[in-house]
Amino acid sequence: MMPIKPIRPYPALFLRRNSERVLVVADLHIGWEVALAEKGVHVPSQTPKILKQMLQLIELCKSTRLIFLGDVKHTIARVEMEEWRDIPDFFEALGRKVSNIEVVLGNHDGNLEPLLPETVKILPSTGVVLGNVGLFHGHAWPAPELLGCRSLITGHVHPMVAFRDPMGFRITRQVWVKAECNGVLLAKSLLERLGIRVDANADPAALLHDHFKVRLRTSRLVIMPSFNESLGGQPINKKSLGKDVRSRAFIGPVLRSGSINMDDAETYLLDGTFLGTVNQLKTLS
Repeated sequence: MMPIKPIRPYPALFLRRNSERVLVVADLHIGWEVALAEKGVHVPSQTPKILKQMLQLIELCKSTRLIFLGDVKHTIARVEMEEWRDIPDFFEALGRKVSNIEVVLGNHDGNLEPLLPETVKILPSTGVVLGNVGLFHGHAWPAPELLGCRSLITGHVHPMVAFRDPMGFRITRQVWVKAECNGVLLAKSLLERLGIRVDANADPAALLHDHFKVRLRTSRLVIMPSFNESLGGQPINKKSLGKDVRSRAFIGPVLRSGSINMDDAETYLLDGTFLGTVNQLKTLS
């Protein structure tokens, strides 16, 4: 089994498959400063800082392949001037270090393709299989073949935990989330989404194999923190997570499917510190 290795203390993953050394990051949101400026909050571009961190990680991991798990850019349907300026230069700088760069499209990546060098490969939002690991952004359903992987890795949520200190001040920290996944329930939800009828007595695993030749193996979901540490996030220990309309829309279809055991999900800080389960942390929010 290919190990999944967070790179401490960064919001990045390292996967090794034979001679291939893969660096995975999610949710850069290049150009998000424009959205803040429109609200009267002016901050300098974070793109140089993000690029510096990426180059450090490439050197540290001796990466031969980069995979971006969606939301490279921030604006959803249009392209801001800052994105036209920053994104091509960003990827050209990375391309001088790594020749194999791929982007799994996220919900913010509309009109991203014209900004990328021709050498960057664009992958659908349904994700990509890498050995026994399935990688997708999270705003859309994964492809059926990803359910043949033991572990799914997603971004999109920007997971954080929120605490109240004794003075009542709110503190937030980025976290990794590792949760158990009920593969049968996930397969059932995905099949129904694809228009395949799943009767009460039917075996979703068998139907998945019959329709897509995929043997169901998924048992774990890992949610990556956003690589852009300046972004806000979703406090996963918030008691109303997934219950109100806004958070249900934000967390994506896989988490909404009920197949992920979020209450017992393990949470880790970027330095690897285990904080406890989501349920245990709800009392601190």
